[in-house]
This record gives sequence, C-alpha cells and structure tokens, in this order.
Amino acid sequence: MTSEVAAAGQREPTQKEIRLVIAASSAGTIFEWYDFFIYGTLFYIIGPTFFPSGNPTLEVLMVWATFAIGFGFRPVGAILFGFLGDKLGRKYTFLVTVTLMGIATAGVGFIPSAATIGLAAPLIVIFLRILQGLALGGEYGGAAIYVAEHAPTEKRGYYTSYIQASVAGGFVLSIGVILACRFLIPEQAFNDWGWRLPFLLSIILLAISLWMRLKLNESPVFQAMKAAGETAGNPFVESFTYPGNKKRIFVALFGITGVLTTIWYTAFFSGMSFLRGPMNMEARTVEIILFVSGLIAMSFYLVVGKWSDRVGRKKPIVIGALLSLLLLFPAFWGLGQLANPGLTEAAEANPVRIEGYACSTDPFSELFSREQSDCGKILETLISAGVSYTLIDASELRLSAGGEPIAIDPAWLEDGNARSTGIRDSLTAHGYDFAKQQPGIVSILGIVAILLVLGALSAMTYGSVAALLSEMFPAKIRYSSMSIPYHIGAGYLGGFLPLIAGYIVARSGDIYAGLWYTWVVVAFGVIVAWWGIPNDPEAALDEAR
Repeated sequence: MTSEVAAAGQREPTQKEIRLVIAASSAGTIFEWYDFFIYGTLFYIIGPTFFPSGNPTLEVLMVWATFAIGFGFRPVGAILFGFLGDKLGRKYTFLVTVTLMGIATAGVGFIPSAATIGLAAPLIVIFLRILQGLALGGEYGGAAIYVAEHAPTEKRGYYTSYIQASVAGGFVLSIGVILACRFLIPEQAFNDWGWRLPFLLSIILLAISLWMRLKLNESPVFQAMKAAGETAGNPFVESFTYPGNKKRIFVALFGITGVLTTIWYTAFFSGMSFLRGPMNMEARTVEIILFVSGLIAMSFYLVVGKWSDRVGRKKPIVIGALLSLLLLFPAFWGLGQLANPGLTEAAEANPVRIEGYACSTDPFSELFSREQSDCGKILETLISAGVSYTLIDASELRLSAGGEPIAIDPAWLEDGNARSTGIRDSLTAHGYDFAKQQPGIVSILGIVAILLVLGALSAMTYGSVAALLSEMFPAKIRYSSMSIPYHIGAGYLGGFLPLIAGYIVARSGDIYAGLWYTWVVVAFGVIVAWWGIPNDPEAALDEAR
C-alpha cells in the first residue's frame, strides 16, 4: 500500500529524518507525561501537603480527585488543540502544548503548603492541574499523528509504538527522578521540601523538548493538504459530519481508548497505590519495583506495534482485552499474597467482623461537614489499614476478630488518631502486622513478574493504537477526530479510575473491589472492539469516501 506521503505527492522522508521525528516526538511525549504523572506518583506527599485533614483516606481521595480534574479537562484540550492542529499544523500545536505543560508542572513545585497559605494552596493546585489537562489533550494526538504521517505504511505500527512506549516512559522517568532524589536527600528533608525538585525539573525538560521539536519540519501530509487548499474549514464540526465518523468515534472511545486506558492505569497506578497503601510496603521498595517493571515493560509496546504491522491492529487489542478479563483479579490477589502474606493469613485465621446500625462509611464526610456514624468511623479506620471485614446489621456497635470481641474505647469515636492506634494495637494481638513490609527477594521477583504481566496486557491493548487511530480518520480532520474520543476515554474512563476505584474500596471494605470498575469497562470495550474495529482501517476509510 502506498504511503500517505507518496500519495500526497511529497518526497518520502529519509531514515535519518524519520529517526529525528521519532526521537523528538517520543522525547517530548516522555517529558510531558512525566510532568503529568509526577503528581500521581507523589500522591502520598501531595495529600497531606495541600489537602490536610488528618484523615489519610480523604487525603488520598482528594489527590485522586484533583488528578481526575486534570483528566477531565483533557477533552477540552483535545477540542481546542485538535482544531488548531488541523487548521494551523501539527508541529506548532504540540510546541504550544509541551510549553503549557512544562510551565504548569513547574508551578506546582513553587506552591506553598496549605499550612502556609490555607485554602489558596489547593485552589492553585487545581488550577495548574486544569492547565496540565488542557495541554495533555493536545499532546498525544499531535505526536502520534506527526510520526504516523511520516512513517511508511508497512512500519507505521512499529514507528508509532515509540509514542506509546513514551507514555510508559513518562511514568518510569517520574519514578526514576524520585528515586534519585531519595538517594541524594534524607527522607525527612525529601518529605519536607525535596519532593518539589521533581516538579522544578520540568523547566529543564521543557527546554530540551522545545530544542528538539523546533528542529522538526511540518508533517508532509499537512503541507500537501495546505498547498492544495484541502484543510478542514471547521475540524470539530466535520469530525461529526464526515461519512462514517460517528461510528469511528464511538469505537475509538469505548472499544479502543476505554480498554487501553483502564488497563494502563490499573497496571501502573492501581498497582502502585495497592502496594503502598493496603499492602503497606516500604516506599522505596515499591518505587524500585515499579521503576524496573516499567522500564522492562516499555519494550513490550514496541514488540506489539511491530506485531500489528503483520497481523493488523485489531487482533492484539482484542486478545489483550480478553486476557485482562481473565487475569486481572488473579494478578492482584497474587500481588497481595507476595507483598504482605501476613495480612492475608491473619484475615483468614482471625477474620474481622463489625456489627452496627447505619454502618457505612462516607470518605467525603469531613470535606462536606457531614457527621460520620460511629460504625462508619470504625470502618474507615479498617479500610485505611488495609483490613478486610464482614459487616452485619445490628442495633449495637460491636467489633471482633477471630470470634473474640474487641472493646471499643469511647475515645476512639472522638479522636481519629486514638482510633487508628487502638484498633491497630488490638488487631496486632490477633496476628495482624501493620509494620512496613519488606518482602524477600523471591517475593519481590514474583511481584515484578506479575507487574510485567499487567504491563504486557497494557502493551497489547495500547501498542498499536497510535497507528490505528491515525488510520481510522481522514487526514484533514485527523487531529480532532482521534483526539476527541481518545481524551474523553482517557480523561474520564481512565483518569477517574483511581478516584472511583478508591471510593468503591472505601465504601465496600474490600481492597480488591475497585478492580470491578476496570473489569466492567474492559468487558464492554472488548465487545465494541470486536464489532467495530475494521481489520484494515485504511480500506474501511476508503470505502466511506
């Protein structure tokens, strides 16, 4: 099949030019996703710094809420920068996005804590997260299309897979920078002020990214369209009026992006918060494990991209989604058993049972000045400690472990710290271990292996997506048409995953219950993918014309 460059009557890029295109686009994508992910990676410090409440569960949920706000504005950025990308060009649009992202991220490092400036601190954080979301809404589409429009057809999956690997690379870089800071700065100093350095590093990364991207030329496909006067009049409107595009957008949203984004965030962010949170693993160990796993997993995206050039884009996505439905829960059960076997054994030997009236927890009660029930307070403490429980409706509040009653001190119901200390001490006497966990080398290798399985599932559903989405939409409205469903799916289905999953866990008391959100989204998505992804998206596009 003739490449788009040749079909447009333009000179085919040389291998040297293509390598520069891939390097500059991928580096910019790594830096931009680093900027976005560094916030989520440092969730355990961001919470008490900007959203202090004395309630660890609420603080974490507030971090994920502001994390979700950034994602919520990604579709707005997709519409804005997609319009500019289809009207003004690919190159200059993603120069603007990377600049906006770098400035907004560095800004977080300068914000005083809530203890210093009060409510202004979280408000400024939210504003900067909005700017990051707008920037990211324009970044992915620009980088993916820019590479795709330079690549020969037979290597498009492989070349664009570097963009997908770069998304994981941004996460790996964020972990690597934090590890380096931890190595160079004492732990207390890092928690006090050293955590700001990874945000300030964005200024240097921004300079490198701008330098690399300024060396690029405009996409030859866009140049040809502009010379022929064939650019879209209103790319946003035409995205919904072009023949067959409504179906393509629906499939791109639910059958492609919904699948890849929930699997990706479950593998990396849910894995990180699960190990650090309910499994209570030592922070540096978790970061090293995630760094090693993520670094290895980056290569999986390249393998899948190359594979898709031979078997098509549809097969890896469908296979990866089906395997995710089968392996998601077993993978996290395995992580729990390896990371903190004592917690699992204690829960089996001495199951916790709580009885009470109006027994449900409201993790946002303090935020909205709602009174939490006494039973809800006990549940909240058990959840934050990673303890599973059985809930029984009863007229009187009771707590027991292994059938033995635990006396509830009235002070527990008035003071959160006393409640946490008292319940943990009582459960420790029944075999529960709340000390920081440092698994042995065999268990660590097992955790890495499971994370690599999750990384492989992510790669199968993500590695070929840049090529697929570029091929699914016509060139003159490509930036808008692929960015809108991608960022709605990634922004809402994926970006709200940590918040929704965390809320499900907080309400249910089951540390694995949040995985059902991912399972349901993927189950619906694989049906849409099976039905809607064409085996040859370019041919299907030709037929629509």
